[in-house]
This record gives sequence, structure tokens and C-alpha cells, in this order.
Amino acid sequence: MDTARQQRGQQWLQEFLNLSGISAPVQAVESPAFWEDSCWLVIDETVLSPEQIHQLIGPDGHVLDSIQYLANATLNLGVPPEQQGAFTVDLAGYRERRYAELKAIAEKAATEARSTAQEVELKSLSAAERRQIHTILKEHADLETYSRGQEPDRRLVVRLLEA
Repeated sequence: MDTARQQRGQQWLQEFLNLSGISAPVQAVESPAFWEDSCWLVIDETVLSPEQIHQLIGPDGHVLDSIQYLANATLNLGVPPEQQGAFTVDLAGYRERRYAELKAIAEKAATEARSTAQEVELKSLSAAERRQIHTILKEHADLETYSRGQEPDRRLVVRLLEA
């Protein structure tokens, strides 16, 4: 992992939290094995109240996703494409828990698509979550995934490949 990129991400998120009135340290760490290559920016939850943690994660992770989107948009702005990179913002292990949930959703959809030979449409997923399910199911040679519709009603579809 690029140390300069890690430091830039860490400083950006630290400043963002400070401007938001939240005083919590941020650590830049390597992404876990289950996650795509990304610089992880982890907010230290030990200095936050349960209410602050809840507010920063938000309903269904929407606030944390928004902070992550801002980090990626801001930190890659004006950076040459070959030097750009992904940043993942995590707090209190939310990303790992949500990944486990998405993996279960993906496996359930795969099982249903196989048993019914029908398309299975997954709703209410963010673009990042759809991308994760695409990646999870990529290893299933008998299935294909694609997205259908327009935001905010874009859906991921899982179906059997035609023989």
C-alpha cells in the first residue's frame, strides 16, 4: 500500500471528523483479505459514544457510505489515474459485518436462481454493495450477474447462464 496515499486519506478523514465536531483518531490500514484492494481508514470507536457511532454509521450504513464516497471523490480529485486508489471508511467493524450479510444474500440468490432457473432480483443495495455481490458471485461459473434499472431503483440480477 502506498504510504503517501494512506497518510493523505488518514489526514483527510481526521480533518473531516474534526470539522464535524467529532474527535476520534483515524488509522490507515491494509484492506482485509475478504475485501477488494483498498486503503482502509478506520475510525477509532473507543473514544466515541454509542450515539456517535450510530450517527456516523447511519441507517443501513448510509452515512458511512456517504463519508466513504466523499473521501474517494475528494482524495482522487486531480490525481492522475495511475495514482488514484480506493478508500474504504470503517467504524466498529461495520464493513466486515455487512460483508458477511452480503455474502449470505449472494449465496441465497445463487441457490434460488439454481433451484428455480429464474432470475433473482436483489433490491435496496448501494452501488458499492452491488459491486461486492458481483465480485462474490464471480466465482460461480454457472451464474451471471448484472444490474438493471436506474438509480435510485437500480437492482442486481442473478441468473443461470444459458447452456
